[in-house]
Parts: sequence; structure tokens; C-alpha cells
Amino acid sequence: MKKLRVYVDTSVIGEAIPGFDCVKMKREIQAQIYEETKNMTPEEQRERLRQAGERAAVRRKEKQRIDGVFSATD
Repeated sequence: MKKLRVYVDTSVIGEAIPGFDCVKMKREIQAQIYEETKNMTPEEQRERLRQAGERAAVRRKEKQRIDGVFSATD
């Protein structure tokens, strides 16, 4: 079996933020989403995701406007 060496350019990763626990934050967010959606029907969950997608699209367009970047479809 051939061994594979992997090199990671740590300069692009950056340094950890002291006191920041990514896994803890992820679990807390997942727990919050679960609590918000545990009693929803599949249709209500789809609607929640659709609305979240719309909000994300609005934020993305606003950021592009602020940054002065406009797409050809605007």
C-alpha cells in the first residue's frame, strides 16, 4: 500500500479564535432549529426554508449593491 502525504497550508486557515468553540456553537444552533421546527408539518418546514432562502437572497443582493457588484440578471 502506498502512503499518501498531505500538506496543509495553514496560512489560509488562520488562527483559532481564543474562547470560540465551533462545535459547541453548531450544536447550540442545531438544538435551536430543532426546538423551532419539532412540531411543524413537512409543509411548514418547507415554507420556513423557502422564506429563509428569500431572506438570504435579499441580503446577498444588498451586499452586492453595497459592494458595487451587480449581476447581469439584475
